Amino acid sequence: MADNDRVDDGVVPAIERRKHSREFKEMAVRAAMQPHVSFAAVALHYRLNANLLRRWVVAARERASGQPAPDEAQPPPAAAFVPLQLQAPAVPTDRGEIRIEIRRAAATITLYWPLAAADECAAWLQGWLR
Repeated sequence: MADNDRVDDGVVPAIERRKHSREFKEMAVRAAMQPHVSFAAVALHYRLNANLLRRWVVAARERASGQPAPDEAQPPPAAAFVPLQLQAPAVPTDRGEIRIEIRRAAATITLYWPLAAADECAAWLQGWLR
C-alpha cells in the first residue's frame, strides 16, 4: 500500500465539494440540451454526476420559462383534511345467503350458508382452513 493511500486511526479525510463557475454550468447545460444527447454522456464528459446535471438543466429551463427554480419555489400549501362519508357496502338481498366455493383439482364444492348465521360461517371456515 502506498503511503498516500494510508488512513490513520480510521479517520477518512473529508472530500471538499467542488464549486463550478456559472460559465461551466452554462456550458454543460447547453451541451446536455442538444438533441439526441444523453445527460449521462454529457455528465461523464464534464466529470459530473448525472443527477446534478439534470438539476442544472431543469433549473435553466424553469428560468427560461419564467417559473421559479426549485430552490426558489414556495412550498405547496398544506392540504386540508377532507373527511369522506362512506356508505356501507350493499349486501345482496336476492338470496340472503353466503356462498362459498371450494375448488380442488377437478372437483368443486359450493356451500350456501344463511346470511343470518354469518358468525357461525366465519367460525366454521376458520376451523376448516386450519
